[in-house]
Amino acid sequence: MPRFHVSGSTSKEGWEGVARPLAFAYLAGMTEPALIRPPMTRKPDWIRVKAPTSIGFAETRALMRRLNLATVCEEAACPNIGECWTKKHATVMILGDTCTRACAFCNVKTGMPRAVDQQEPQHVADAAAELGLEHIVITSVDRDDLPDGGASQFVKVIEALRRSTPSTTIEILTPDFRNKSERAVEAIVSARPDVYNHNLETVPRLYPTIRPGARYYASLRLLESVKKLDPTIFTKSGIMVGLGEERLEIHQVMDDMRSADIDFLTMGQYLQPTPKHAKVAEFVTPDTFKAYAAIARAKGFLLVAATPLTRSSYHAGEDFARMKAAREVQLAQA
Repeated sequence: MPRFHVSGSTSKEGWEGVARPLAFAYLAGMTEPALIRPPMTRKPDWIRVKAPTSIGFAETRALMRRLNLATVCEEAACPNIGECWTKKHATVMILGDTCTRACAFCNVKTGMPRAVDQQEPQHVADAAAELGLEHIVITSVDRDDLPDGGASQFVKVIEALRRSTPSTTIEILTPDFRNKSERAVEAIVSARPDVYNHNLETVPRLYPTIRPGARYYASLRLLESVKKLDPTIFTKSGIMVGLGEERLEIHQVMDDMRSADIDFLTMGQYLQPTPKHAKVAEFVTPDTFKAYAAIARAKGFLLVAATPLTRSSYHAGEDFARMKAAREVQLAQA
């Protein structure tokens, strides 16, 4: 008998709104791929996480809803959401919840975004204050529809945080600001975030299928320009593995990052969000991640985080402290 896979909520509303119509379609003999999809590849034991059930998780979610804030934790279906939200650590996604691009790996919805929320910067600052954050990560959707790609909103968020929670260190994870990166980066660097993160995501060969709206070397130049504008700002970038990349291609990405003077490399396992996204080509073992981390450290990164569940903002606060300490040691040795 054919099987169908339903992804998404398992609440009553999720079942009645998604699974029940699919079941009726199946019983009626409607088997178009748009309605019934095959199950995704089973995850190995080292990639599985427990469902979030803690009080801290519920409180964090309620705060985000009250302040009308989107989070990449939810929108990108991050596997670490239960752990992070229990600790009341959330990565805020500014400029709305709708992206102007459609990358093959990303679960954020695509379409025409709404107008920029002018209250958003203060709401982010309010969330940081209520959560008592020592370190906050701010990311965004791509906003190719805006003249500056949304850079001015990053600046406003940084300024609001400096006013409301001056002791909070700020990490930003920006898009590539396609065709407008020079001015966008200059404006953001002038606002002085503590960490500037922009992910390369994958190896150059896979960009046409995995990240078709972006350009690998443009992203490298963006990160390089941050260091040229302000060498004191830490730079950070991440890639996913398990998309069909080769080992030597990953080594080359590491070399490219070091040529751009990137301080911090993150590596994690790609997980297919839904059946319509790019398929997992391989589940990379924890031992292989350890080997990649050792090679990256040998290439001179200040810090490397490489595990199957590593994501850009996972343990970001602790990693920022470690990165600062590593730089102090480096300067002392110099």
